[in-house]
Amino acid sequence: MAPIRLLTARLRSVALFLLAAISIEAFTVAGGATARPPNLLFIFADDLTCQALSTYGESRHLLETPNIDRLAREGMRFDRCLVTNSICGPSRATILTGKYSHKNGFYNNANCRFDAAQPTFPKMLQEAGWQTAVIGKWHLGSAPTGFDHWQILPGQGIYYNPPMITAAGKQVERGYVTDVITDRSIEWLRQRDHHRPFLLMTQHKAPHREWSPAIRHLGWDGDRSHPEPPTLLDDFAGRSRAVRDHDMGLDRSFTALDAKFELPPGIDGDDLVAWNAYYEPRNDAFRAADPAGRDLVRWRYQRYLHDYLACVKAIDESVGRLLDELDREGIADETVVVLSSDQGFFLGEHGWFDKRWIFEESVRTPLIVRSPGLTRPGSHCDRIVSLIDFAPTFLALAGLPVPPDMQGRPLQPLLAERANADWRKSLYYHYYEFPEPHHVRPHRGVITERHKLVHYEGDLDEWELLDRAVDPTETRSFHADPAYADTLRELRAELDRLRHEVDDLGPVPSEAYGTAPLPEPPSAADRGDGAGQGT
Repeated sequence: MAPIRLLTARLRSVALFLLAAISIEAFTVAGGATARPPNLLFIFADDLTCQALSTYGESRHLLETPNIDRLAREGMRFDRCLVTNSICGPSRATILTGKYSHKNGFYNNANCRFDAAQPTFPKMLQEAGWQTAVIGKWHLGSAPTGFDHWQILPGQGIYYNPPMITAAGKQVERGYVTDVITDRSIEWLRQRDHHRPFLLMTQHKAPHREWSPAIRHLGWDGDRSHPEPPTLLDDFAGRSRAVRDHDMGLDRSFTALDAKFELPPGIDGDDLVAWNAYYEPRNDAFRAADPAGRDLVRWRYQRYLHDYLACVKAIDESVGRLLDELDREGIADETVVVLSSDQGFFLGEHGWFDKRWIFEESVRTPLIVRSPGLTRPGSHCDRIVSLIDFAPTFLALAGLPVPPDMQGRPLQPLLAERANADWRKSLYYHYYEFPEPHHVRPHRGVITERHKLVHYEGDLDEWELLDRAVDPTETRSFHADPAYADTLRELRAELDRLRHEVDDLGPVPSEAYGTAPLPEPPSAADRGDGAGQGT
């Protein structure tokens, strides 16, 4: 069997290489001249949310991101890019494979290890002649495969003087992690084979918790009081117990490391001196004031926003440096640039940080694509797209076939503003990891342009129906409202259809939840009248 598998793999590689050769001849530019397939630059941040990017028009106007805004002006901004499982590792596995978590086997960050033997779009590009590199955060347990060059952070990585791993071993890189990843990406661009197209995945740690800024960005906001979201002090009245019973709130889950009362790992030397000079006077003022209750939540919100947004400033600078490098080399017109994140993030909405939920700030992630000759500068797209679409899109851009078992769709029709009416109207969502680290109940649901139907699984067995048109902050459930009976019926049918479409019908393996098995749902007698239907 082994020789047969080896022969099959070799035949597949030859076929992909021939297809790539054919695709190179088929690419054209204005005037009919032939051109090689585009280079692919994928800039990927961790926990970067739309509210933090000025191009998305957040009402709080939290931060100016001129370089990311430039990318949007020169390409297409997607306003409804949704994730299928709002957590770091699973989103990365989905991007690589074009498949949901239950198909690629990576459900959670707690105990999953990516099956590196399965097909991924970088492998297919590599086999077809592309140079491939990934630099930065990997967070999938197994070593990268399908890359000619890789240099990754171990685990989550750290912000200051981060260790990085290559095929040759581990070494400490001096500097701030966002700058280091950008430096190494530019070095690889300059040293690559300039006669072949490339895929470069520049994958940042920032702005992941604990949101440690670059030293140059301490005090960037001049101690500004950032506007609060209207739901900062949400009391979750009338909601499922799943929403109330969490451990990701500014009122309960904000650690000393988050608040900068502890030093971040790796910091030393002049950076440590500057760090203490900035934070210690402000920490002393906090201790003297000794806020409690709502005042404490508000203080934590301001500290959190200062630090998180400072991390985003470094990401924006990185984007600018990478775009400038493409211009310097004269390859901007033959390089597709994609900017995205593994999911969104709460910036105080509902009193939360983190992600995981099907709610809008968590499930919606930035996506900006600049594809010269394909995207109209300054264009927007409001169709529902998802991370499952990334792998098919990269392959289609390269002129390679999309494997039929990939569950996403190439975005080219949307990028060219020629989408058909049959583009998806809904998306299936399934989150697993429980109970650690934030006690967010596993849930699955369906998302449409307006509504979300959510089922919280396990010991709750509760439902919620959200209506973003009536309640854009998603603080109410309409599941028990008789006026929504028809909508509820339609959404239940759509959820069932999507479960069949993505083949998520069988029992969830116990290891999918992470550190502990999911508790059993209550019996009918234990629930009592009306329970299990949500509020």
